Amino acid sequence: MKRKIYSLMIAASMVFAASCDLDLQEDPNAVNAGTADPDFLLNSIQLDYIDLFDAVSDDGMRLTRMINQGSAQYEGAYTPTTTNFYWSEAYAAILADVDFLLPLAEESNLQRHMGIAKTIKALVLFHLVDSYGDVPFSEALDPSNFFPNVDPGQQVYSDALGLLNEAEAHFTASGSSGTPNDYFYNRNYTKWTRLVNTLKLRYYLNTRLVNPSESTSGINALIAGDNLLKAGDDFVFRFGTSSADPDSRHPSFTNTYVSGGGDYQSTYYMWHLTEAKGFDDPRVRYYMYRQTLVNSTDPDEIECINSIPPSHYLVGGFIYCLPGERGYWGRDHLNPDGIPPDGLRRTVWGVYPAGGRFDNNSAAPVNNIALGAQGAGIQPVMLAAYVDFMLAEAALYLGTTGSAATYLESGIKKSMDYVRAFSVSTPEASTIRAFTPNDTYNQQVTNYISFVRNEYAGAASDRARMRVIGREYWLALYGNGIESYNLYRRTGQPDNMQPGLQASFGDFPRSFFYPLNYLTTNNNAVQKADQTVQVFWDNNPAGNAWVY
Repeated sequence: MKRKIYSLMIAASMVFAASCDLDLQEDPNAVNAGTADPDFLLNSIQLDYIDLFDAVSDDGMRLTRMINQGSAQYEGAYTPTTTNFYWSEAYAAILADVDFLLPLAEESNLQRHMGIAKTIKALVLFHLVDSYGDVPFSEALDPSNFFPNVDPGQQVYSDALGLLNEAEAHFTASGSSGTPNDYFYNRNYTKWTRLVNTLKLRYYLNTRLVNPSESTSGINALIAGDNLLKAGDDFVFRFGTSSADPDSRHPSFTNTYVSGGGDYQSTYYMWHLTEAKGFDDPRVRYYMYRQTLVNSTDPDEIECINSIPPSHYLVGGFIYCLPGERGYWGRDHLNPDGIPPDGLRRTVWGVYPAGGRFDNNSAAPVNNIALGAQGAGIQPVMLAAYVDFMLAEAALYLGTTGSAATYLESGIKKSMDYVRAFSVSTPEASTIRAFTPNDTYNQQVTNYISFVRNEYAGAASDRARMRVIGREYWLALYGNGIESYNLYRRTGQPDNMQPGLQASFGDFPRSFFYPLNYLTTNNNAVQKADQTVQVFWDNNPAGNAWVY
């Protein structure tokens, strides 16, 4: 059970009325500023952040067709109860713990503790604004204010940028006390500083539509400083293989390999990885594992195989039902059908990032926790490859330093190198090398980049060029729906995404409803009219037309 600092603080402040011979002024079992351990607090902050990342990323992946989005309409898929966990994990767990930790760390000169805590706090604030828009912050963590008002999203974003500046100073300060347990970089504060600068790049890119001059100068300064994430600096959380309580394995592994099945992969995403270019993306066998190599012919297993595509799919020329004939078994976007007993037939998460199996055509059932990397996957929060894709977009639209085409190619190469390097660091290494030797994989990467290079060179407009950049960034983001959702709203790319299976699938969420647990506990909370409300940095045209 997660420790809730607020409740402990309240308990510590209780005064007990008792007989004259009992003068107990403080609950001896409660955590307070004198008994709290900064190391344990920081551990909790880091682990809770990964839980938050997983939840927010999952919805982003579904909205951007990385994995299947169930329900027939967006309004059914996203209700005020959908994101209750986001809210409670962000406010009651992470932000409360950070604010409890910081004065303790400052008193003991724990500079690195403060740097890590403030970096994570900034990330949480970014995620809250990206998900909801205006959110409580300046009044949110005041224990005497039960009904905090919202702050403008733009102000919260700016406050998060300020936290990053403070974090950078903590990481470079001399004479720090303490040695924090660092789940991400093992106390390599040079990498933490590069992460901070990369998160500043993320800030400037997301705000380029509303403040292009600030974004241009900010990004150019970051490029000149040459202190962004580089290959080997990837900000990831590494899972273990233990099934004990708490389970240390990647959640997508446990949802898939314990009993077989799990999420349906997206027909549209698999099509892009296998058929759209006329050859396979070199990453597809790492991303996904097929439990069968032949498409089913049984409509009781796959209802759509005997169906004509819906008319709006035919008009738009969208892929329907199956992305080819090689057993890539998933579902179309917003498919509301029931679940047949196909858990040991459908395509599942592979070795990257979930710690599953590499697809070497073995096509075996995955209801075995001893398979693959046994759950020792990663959460790819911010990779070095993402930096290059962000810089490509900035160079294209803001004219920042560097060539968009060069950044694009570098991003693809770093992504493919990282996927391979991670995968061969797992128990799947011998299987991978036997099926795809290094020279073969490197040639596949070279051929892929050559194809994209020619496609980009032939693009006749900035929108067409962004279509290539956005698609390749999206394909590199498997496992990170937070950045794909932001990319989609910020650029409209990849465009012409597969729409909902039914003709009336509702409005694409440009932000989420405020959660029910916030609305029912805060008298000042006001729900949005609908999910078409756009966050402050998204000033693109309203409605589905922008993202379809």
